[in-house]
Amino acid sequence: MSSTPSPTPSFWRRNLWIIWFAEFTAVLGFSSVLPILPFYVQRLGVAEPSAVKLWSGAIFSAHAVTMAVMAPLWGSLADRYGRKPMVERAMFGGALAIGLMALARTPFQVVVLRAFQGALSGTVAAATTLVASMAPRDQLGRSLGFLQMAVYMGSSFGPMLGGAVADTLGFQATFWTTSLLLLLGGLAVFLWVREDFSPPPTSRTRRMSLLENFRAVLSSAALASVFGVRFLARMAGRLLAPVLPLVVQSLAPAGTAATLSGVVQGLNSAAGAVGSVVLGRLSDRLGERRVMLFCLLASATLYVPQYFVGSIVPLTLLHTLSGFAMGGTITALSATLASLAPPGRQGTVYGLESTVTSLANAVGPMLGTTLAVVGGLRMPFMGTAACFSLAGLATAFLVRRTPEKGDADGR
Repeated sequence: MSSTPSPTPSFWRRNLWIIWFAEFTAVLGFSSVLPILPFYVQRLGVAEPSAVKLWSGAIFSAHAVTMAVMAPLWGSLADRYGRKPMVERAMFGGALAIGLMALARTPFQVVVLRAFQGALSGTVAAATTLVASMAPRDQLGRSLGFLQMAVYMGSSFGPMLGGAVADTLGFQATFWTTSLLLLLGGLAVFLWVREDFSPPPTSRTRRMSLLENFRAVLSSAALASVFGVRFLARMAGRLLAPVLPLVVQSLAPAGTAATLSGVVQGLNSAAGAVGSVVLGRLSDRLGERRVMLFCLLASATLYVPQYFVGSIVPLTLLHTLSGFAMGGTITALSATLASLAPPGRQGTVYGLESTVTSLANAVGPMLGTTLAVVGGLRMPFMGTAACFSLAGLATAFLVRRTPEKGDADGR
């Protein structure tokens, strides 16, 4: 059983709204920075196209490496000392790291600060763990879906906000804006979220080593297979991160690259928000595995024609449809993990999920950069399609249906 007692309905719902707002502001800030990073490399003095791609890949991957290392530790600490402090740590730490990026003078300094950001942040995993530990069991799926909507909405508006601020006020203003948004979200959690947390029994949990705790989770073949699909799908989604702004730049009118890059990525996230709701409801009727498989194969199909586009309009349309399919994929994966998570180990499961996604975040941009250098700027689109195809095959042959809530093996 969970070590955190179930709060009253009003207590739980108030917390959920505050966490939703805090996570929306956090993701809004984080995603504001992403579209401008390749351009920031150019502003810091890197002019040669291959060097811009390589530095962009390093910057996008640095935070993922450190997050992959630290996420399991933060997840274990959340299970032992409370989930609310982990949300505060992630938001305040991210505010500090990104604020310092505005003062960077070399690409190497940005890489170091991105690594620092990854070690301290991880707001999505922290907020997910907090919501999962507070929500009543019969409201868990709806609560996590509501939180995922905040992530998608922040991801939708963030790139457009970041691009517009960069084009009008400069790159440094975008970093300061992100820092203030994260500070606002952290303060909201600190001041208004109430966590009635009870530490787990010393005799059982504190004597258990970190490795033993992870082994207990990973011994589940069902969870391991879902983690594998999560890695492939996330890696596919991150292959384009370093090069998509540069593809947009090659298609956009002069002086509009940052804004249009934000629009393309923002519409992708907005479609993901819609897809998470529409396809999430469909999965209730057809099954999570079936919807997941359909969305993965649809994503693979949609990324192939993006390799051939000759203008910004078809790229935007196809990338938006890809976001819709990705929304269904993430919703089905999140629901599956929620169903399989052992009671009392939500922090460990979501910490490991964060590690899996962080590893994919690290590998994806590096692989995408390599494909762009070797095969041309458009080649990462084909790599993305191939990764989604592999994730679909893994879903078809490895992922089983999750148990129903009434089953003995359910949560």
